[in-house]
Amino acid sequence: MSETSYHEVFDLSEGELFCGCCHIPLENGPVTLRYMGSDFPILMPKCPKCGQCLIPEELAIGKILDVERALEDK
Repeated sequence: MSETSYHEVFDLSEGELFCGCCHIPLENGPVTLRYMGSDFPILMPKCPKCGQCLIPEELAIGKILDVERALEDK
């Protein structure tokens, strides 16, 4: 069995946030972000029912922006 290597872990305390659609607590779990043909596995809060995930602001304007710029410069 191979172990997945995650680029980042955004671990919020479970039960802190709720899904806006399903109204159940978000749980930490694996999510694959895709951009310009590249996949980035990450652990972050997501809804266990519908799969909708929360992208924290620091991730969106930090790491994701850095990756976006790096890929576009290639």
